[in-house]
Amino acid sequence: MSFDDEDNFATSGSYSVVGSFPKDFGYLEDRNDIHNPADEQKPKILLMGLRRSGKSSILKVVFHKMSPNETLFLESTNKVVKDDISNSSFVQFHILDFPGQIDFFADGFDSQQIFGGCGTLVYVLDAQDDYMDALTKLHQTVVKAFKVNPNIKFEVFIHKVDGLTDDHKIETQRDIHQRATGELEGAGLENIQLSFYLTSIYDHSIFEAFSKVVQKLIPQLPTLENLLNIFIQHSGIEKAFLFDVVSKIYIATDSAPVDMQSYELCCDMIDVVLDISCIYGRREDGNTNAYDTQSESVIRLNNSTVCYLREVNRFLALVCILREDNFTKRGLIDYNFHCFRQAIQEVFEIRQQAREANTRTTSLRQLRKGDALVV
Repeated sequence: MSFDDEDNFATSGSYSVVGSFPKDFGYLEDRNDIHNPADEQKPKILLMGLRRSGKSSILKVVFHKMSPNETLFLESTNKVVKDDISNSSFVQFHILDFPGQIDFFADGFDSQQIFGGCGTLVYVLDAQDDYMDALTKLHQTVVKAFKVNPNIKFEVFIHKVDGLTDDHKIETQRDIHQRATGELEGAGLENIQLSFYLTSIYDHSIFEAFSKVVQKLIPQLPTLENLLNIFIQHSGIEKAFLFDVVSKIYIATDSAPVDMQSYELCCDMIDVVLDISCIYGRREDGNTNAYDTQSESVIRLNNSTVCYLREVNRFLALVCILREDNFTKRGLIDYNFHCFRQAIQEVFEIRQQAREANTRTTSLRQLRKGDALVV
């Protein structure tokens, strides 16, 4: 292993609350954010659900490294909190956490501002509670949002399933799926697609679910998947994930089905690498960077399987699972990884160029509007 330390890497402030909606109206407190061209390029995720469904706990556990037990002491959200998630070149978006006790369909709330320009709506539903009221609110929310923005993606987190048996989980998911889709079909909206996930903050299911949500917001996802497929095909690797090391969201994987145990194993490996880095990796010259170009790790399991981690850039890691006998071709794997990392860098550069071009275009349009107003 090769590590270089950075204290508090996982809590370095990459995620921060930058604004919120007033309690009694549907607009941002920091109105400058609305006119920031760079912010307009970021996708927007709305986090909705009834009160005490677990929305804020999900946000804190996934993006703020809070332990699940600490979320028990969180106060109920009473205003819309805007979270700026911008820790890497791919994982960049805004999350708006909506309080469940406020009726955003009442007069005085601007539905266009709430749902317009939104990429994804995540609705959190408490599986341990009577969810009939939550399903009613879900239907109202989906219908309203779809009228404003037909391109929005709808994700339903059937949350707090850690307290249910496996049979009860399956039965609950089937019941919620049938009721939710049935109501939409009854309203003549069968073309609206809902995705359902069983989630809990006490295991990796919430990270897996949010990985799926984020992937749908990445236009380059097919390119990344294709690069991973080429890499594993020529390296004798069985499964590969491209991880955001801070949130443990995987932004892409190869085309083979995702095995939950493999995903959990890769998440645990990232935790081990970062923990050991922060403890033993400090440089004498004072440079405290826990995760850099020299970061890599090899873990051999007792079932003849190898877990292999390599740094892709400051925020991303490639984590692979392969058979031990295939790892004897280490030189070939490292060469293919070098080619893979170069390709990823090119994808970053193209995306950045497109984003800068869009920002310039947006700024020019705003300037022209301003000139028109002056005239």
